[in-house]
Amino acid sequence: MIELLTADTPNGKKISIMLEEINFKYKITKINLHKGDQFKPQFKKISPFNKIPVIIDHDSGASLFESGAILIYLAEKSKKFYDKDDRTLINQWLMGQMAYVGPMLGQHHQFHHYNPGKSKFGEDRYFKIAEQIYRDLDERLSHFKYLIGDKYTIADIATFPWIARHEWHDIGLANFKYLKRWYEDISKREAVIKGYDLLKKGEEIPKVC
Repeated sequence: MIELLTADTPNGKKISIMLEEINFKYKITKINLHKGDQFKPQFKKISPFNKIPVIIDHDSGASLFESGAILIYLAEKSKKFYDKDDRTLINQWLMGQMAYVGPMLGQHHQFHHYNPGKSKFGEDRYFKIAEQIYRDLDERLSHFKYLIGDKYTIADIATFPWIARHEWHDIGLANFKYLKRWYEDISKREAVIKGYDLLKKGEEIPKVC
């Protein structure tokens, strides 16, 4: 059984979606970021940078931090969404999400959604970067059904929850034909619908208007 220690964030949703996709038994242990649960000594032992998500595999005894590493671990364990012949390409798009798409959209959230009006430089900078991310993904998806081609992989699972925050971005997902098609296609997957509702509160995937 997999224990997922997390909060209800895009990075947390990556893992709950993956666990639903591979049909592994799991339980959620909520980490309350506002109360500082991530800084408690017991949590720091398994997450050195005080970040979520973390998993504990109670069958093997392994614990892992960093969402990309967790996705790879679960993909290898389940033998799903990470074909050996495609791993070089999958790894590139997965690391692109980890190093660029997620962090940059996260900064856009901080300036544009949570703290508007506090830094024009920050708002303008990350809005432009977020727009470019949308353009780059749209361009890629104008050639392929999914990020690496015709196969749905952990690269898509990693990227989807960040695009699902499109209402916060105010960029207009509807204006990006191919990215919108990809997003709506993945939104229909039963496992994605279940996994997106990480804390089982009835949360629905945001639609494109």
